[in-house]
Amino acid sequence: MARGRFLFGFMMSVASALGLTYLLRRVRRQSRVELYFEDGSMLALGDKTSELSARLTAMADGLIKRAQ
Repeated sequence: MARGRFLFGFMMSVASALGLTYLLRRVRRQSRVELYFEDGSMLALGDKTSELSARLTAMADGLIKRAQ
């Protein structure tokens, strides 16, 4: 009985670690542009939000590649 509980706990911890790794990699691949305004406010646009944000992120990626 104790061995079964241990095995269940071990499998749940492995599954949790794999799920967390998958989610973090998925979030890391998303590009976004952050626009800062004079009044201190900020607007973050993801690459899948709209056509404008897709163009802005493409331009930003191009600038980063040229800078390297």
